[in-house]
Amino acid sequence: MSVVQYEPGRVLTFQIKHMTNITDEFMMEMIPKAKNYCAVILRKGPNFQNPGVEKIIWEHGRRNFALREQRLLCIVCSVRDGTDVCGIGIFNANVEETKKIIDEDPGVKASVFIYDLHGCRGFPGDSLAV
Repeated sequence: MSVVQYEPGRVLTFQIKHMTNITDEFMMEMIPKAKNYCAVILRKGPNFQNPGVEKIIWEHGRRNFALREQRLLCIVCSVRDGTDVCGIGIFNANVEETKKIIDEDPGVKASVFIYDLHGCRGFPGDSLAV
């Protein structure tokens, strides 16, 4: 099966050698195991270009490492594709709890970043590929 993935300015094509057959029974067994999470889309805020933001962004990163260690931030990805999106995170918390956590972020407090929250569901133990 060929899959085409679009990236600005170019198209990549790759082959999937084997697609696992997923039965209806397997899906019925797995779907109830999904858990609620919160997805955060971090965007450039009004102060993103201000002098000295590097220190604030560094402390934002330090805080992300701490949240990962506490298992509150399950997945964190920086985004550097030339858009206003700076990062994506999946929190092991509901939307209200995640809002409290994000509102205390040094980058958000300094308006270096703004964010959107989205309640979502996923499977515990999912991770980025090695």
